[in-house]
Amino acid sequence: MRTEIRQVEEQPRKGGLRTMPFIIVNESFEMIATYGLQTNMLIYLMTFYNMSAATATTILGLWAALSNGMAIVGAIVADSYCGRFRAVAFGSISTLIGMIVLWLTTMIPELTSLSCSHFQHVCNGTTPIQLAVLFSSFGFMSIGAGFVRPCSIIFGADQLEDKKNPENQRRIASYFNWYYVSTGISTMLAVTVIIYIQDRYGWQIGFGIPIILMFLSVLMFQLGSPLYIKVKAKETENLIIGLFQAAVAAFSKRNNTRLPLTGCDEYYRWPLESNASTPSMDFRWLNRACMIEDPERDLNADGSASNPWDLCSVERVESLKALIRILPMWSTGFMMSVDMGVFSFSILQTKTMDRHMFPHFEIPAASFTMFLLIALTIWIIFYDRILVPLLSKYTGRSRGLSPVTRMRIGLVVSCMSMALSAITERIRRQKAIEEGHEDEPNALVNMSAMWFVPQYALLGMAEAAHTVWTD
Repeated sequence: MRTEIRQVEEQPRKGGLRTMPFIIVNESFEMIATYGLQTNMLIYLMTFYNMSAATATTILGLWAALSNGMAIVGAIVADSYCGRFRAVAFGSISTLIGMIVLWLTTMIPELTSLSCSHFQHVCNGTTPIQLAVLFSSFGFMSIGAGFVRPCSIIFGADQLEDKKNPENQRRIASYFNWYYVSTGISTMLAVTVIIYIQDRYGWQIGFGIPIILMFLSVLMFQLGSPLYIKVKAKETENLIIGLFQAAVAAFSKRNNTRLPLTGCDEYYRWPLESNASTPSMDFRWLNRACMIEDPERDLNADGSASNPWDLCSVERVESLKALIRILPMWSTGFMMSVDMGVFSFSILQTKTMDRHMFPHFEIPAASFTMFLLIALTIWIIFYDRILVPLLSKYTGRSRGLSPVTRMRIGLVVSCMSMALSAITERIRRQKAIEEGHEDEPNALVNMSAMWFVPQYALLGMAEAAHTVWTD
């Protein structure tokens, strides 16, 4: 009997810090591979598919939008159906397939319409099959990003979750810090090393290395499978679906004008020990979603809702209200995204300028993004280590400035960055005209590309203030 008890006690516990290398390496390699492809994609589309800058930028914008939108789908599927482990595994494989398809476009000339040669008077148009192959690669990578990115970081937190451990919160906070550190390092490597390889050794090798990294990412994640804590789907309610349920329930009861002001018995609470017993008076029309009209019809024997699309808990309704309250603040991020999108044209601008940092070293045009990342990192450290102690004495806030104030600063600095970008482009354009290149958009202008560093630095500061520093 004692032997059996000892064998049970000696069974290795799953999860813990030993799973972190597998998870962090998986996400790091995935980000290096993905960002290494995306950053230089504008030049690739213009070179191999004869696309204009506007068309290529539009396609890349739609690709980014699809990837971000798929994150919602990936989160819902992971929480409600397959669990986070399967979601990350599926997403990683989907990303790998997309990269392989994209790499094939560099290996098989028939899959692209190469740039016009000096002997061609008319460029070959891009065929539907060529676009179908290209867009399918983007689609696979968007699906992969949608399943990996919202699930990977939470899957890592699942491995450290131990409510009985007094150091639980500290361990999880430390994990998030190291996760974001690895993300920053991965992005920096992507926009420097991978871009340099593409610029120096060609697209075949430049697209092939991300495939190797992505394969290693999939392999590392699968090797850690026996050690993972795999939380099953539906063990917790899906927040996103719950928000939709609250909105639908409120709309379905729109003709019910009676809203009880007091008395928690008329409002649905689940679980029953929930602290939220009465909804707030803000957005009162949403309170209909948690109002019990007929207990026999609306509730099961255990007190749960018989139809969650017709009756939601007070807690779920309050979550929807909280989301509505932050939408105006959240929407300010749209302009930040617009500014980041406009800066994709900087790649084309720097490509026509002198990019030498040293006599025998030329920075790839797409690698100028590294100045944004460097500035972002420096500003975060400067704010956290120097400004916070000084500002907290005057504001009384532990983080120095309020999140709203920091977001305002970010938007103002972003405007300054765009203004500086316009000034730089005016100078570059004037020099091009003076040198007789007004009809040669790809001609090299006698102007250093380092003129773009200040605007990248300001945009990095704006991103840090508006996004990263937000509590």
